[in-house]
Amino acid sequence: MSTAWLGLGSNINAENNIGAACRELQEKFGDVCFSPSYSSKSVGFDGDDFINLVARIDTTHGPLELRQYLRDLEDRYGRNRDTPKFSDRSLDIDILLYDDLILSSPLLEIPRAEVLKFAHVLKPLADLEPDLIHPTQRRRMADIWASSELDGSSLRLLG
Repeated sequence: MSTAWLGLGSNINAENNIGAACRELQEKFGDVCFSPSYSSKSVGFDGDDFINLVARIDTTHGPLELRQYLRDLEDRYGRNRDTPKFSDRSLDIDILLYDDLILSSPLLEIPRAEVLKFAHVLKPLADLEPDLIHPTQRRRMADIWASSELDGSSLRLLG
């Protein structure tokens, strides 16, 4: 059994899509832990705010099999793959970390670089797993967040 941390985001019918995806993750993986949800400004384009959170799952799927399951889940909620990297999303689910694996391939990068680049990824991850050690940084998530220069001022804690 492996542990994976997933970043979820949406800015199209976001509450419904995120809620439905979280329910599907629970049905598939059982005891899923979720970070608080945040509203954040779109990054790299002018669009509606996103809802972002992180989920921790235990899985028997390998990283590529899990990636395919998540892509299929995104597709069920209307994910359009013919758009620029930074654009509106009905549902976006990324594998942020998978155990302490370090993987770089054309299909998958673990740990995902966005963990260290964007407040809407790092902050919920640090909230959920403050003591988790980043595989390449070899530092606790809470310490990475506390020392980062990422602007968390655009994050708004939801409900």
